[in-house]
Amino acid sequence: MDLSTVTDLVPTADPADWREGDAWLAGGTVLFSYGSQTLRRLLDLTSAGWPALTVTDDGLEIAATCTVASLWAFEESHQAASVRERWTALDLVRPCCDSFVASFKIWNTSTVGGNVCTSLPAGPMISLTAALDGVAEVWGPGGTRRTQPVAELVTGELRNTLAPGELLRAIRVPDHALRSRTAFRRLSLSNLGRSGVLLIGRVDPPDAGGGFVLTVTASTRRPVQLRFPADAPPTAADLAAALDAVIPLDLYHDDVHGLPEWRRDMTYRLGEEIRAELLGGATSDGGLR
Repeated sequence: MDLSTVTDLVPTADPADWREGDAWLAGGTVLFSYGSQTLRRLLDLTSAGWPALTVTDDGLEIAATCTVASLWAFEESHQAASVRERWTALDLVRPCCDSFVASFKIWNTSTVGGNVCTSLPAGPMISLTAALDGVAEVWGPGGTRRTQPVAELVTGELRNTLAPGELLRAIRVPDHALRSRTAFRRLSLSNLGRSGVLLIGRVDPPDAGGGFVLTVTASTRRPVQLRFPADAPPTAADLAAALDAVIPLDLYHDDVHGLPEWRRDMTYRLGEEIRAELLGGATSDGGLR
């Protein structure tokens, strides 16, 4: 934790207060572990007092400052009581939280927004919110507000579309995605290792089109989504061809947690497992495999 250049801790969530040499601070688990020789001030977002999780008519709002521990506990909360049965996709929350493979100290400090903004390929909050069509609300200097799907906000390893001074206020997960049927698959090279491959599939409810969506994360440098309409569910060959078309080999991540070739092969394997689980062997002509 080498932040010896920092001289001020400023309680603010106003982008107008940002200046060069500042960093937004939520949980700070990554910021403190990486250290810095250039930062001068930390702008403390926790002073804003944003509610961690808010159930609305349109879905679930997750504050950027929501901790992993708060998210994990949500399904047992009073807030979730009225939506737990119909929001079947909440089953994804705990597996994604568990994918941190972190101690309770990290869970009680690390935030959903921090994980997304750090933009590591293995970020499990990226996996969760991208797979459920989460939309980020971003605040910027001059009072600007913009929204962007999480799947597009993260553009690569440690890269995203946030400009200097912008901050992530919240991620809104739509009701239709929360009502979808889902399947989760994750692989690591070791029992307690960082995710090397993490795929989430979902089938939307009929009133939302009933389509099949597969989101690839951890194996790729940024989230990749494949979407198939309800009237054309993919066969195994269709899915493999679609993965071929949208993920070149150089998009697969390469580090000590897995070679690109292994990540690619496991992406195809887990993608097919998810397809078979959610679609029951359906083919594009309405028959079976």
